[in-house]
Amino acid sequence: MGDQVILVDGDDRETGVGDKMAVHREGALHRAFSVFVFDSQGLMLLQRRAEAKYHSGGLWSNACCSHPRPGESTLAAAHRRLQEEMGFDCPLEEAFSFTYRVRLDNDLFEHEFDHVLVGTFDGEPVPNSEEVAGWRWVDVEELERDVRENPKRYTHWFRIVLSRVVDWLRAERA
Repeated sequence: MGDQVILVDGDDRETGVGDKMAVHREGALHRAFSVFVFDSQGLMLLQRRAEAKYHSGGLWSNACCSHPRPGESTLAAAHRRLQEEMGFDCPLEEAFSFTYRVRLDNDLFEHEFDHVLVGTFDGEPVPNSEEVAGWRWVDVEELERDVRENPKRYTHWFRIVLSRVVDWLRAERA
């Protein structure tokens, strides 16, 4: 049996579980999370997804994204995957959540109730090469400009949520 994801309704109430690949082929709504990490100077950590990922390989995105396992809290899953993908952990807080649906490559869909978590880390990631092809710290204003000018370099969900994360960050710092 493959990896299982948590199926949810539009209010993030669990409705069951499903095989991760089948859920992505069908476009069923499921729980996910996206971790955004900043350093103390306000730079955002980006990762370039490994080419071998089942979708969006080679594209730039936020520090970490994944799905909680059945019976696992979203926060626990975020800490687990941040360590597994980027080789570090840091305190995280949930900023907001949103739902989106997009068609991806390989006839797959992302239809996710996505919990956006934010953390601060001053250090150097030690990424897992099976998950991550590259990483960099980037100025948020430069990033917003590059996403506008070169959207195909970035994952769908990252392009969708970036402005909301930046707005949240600015409100938190005000």
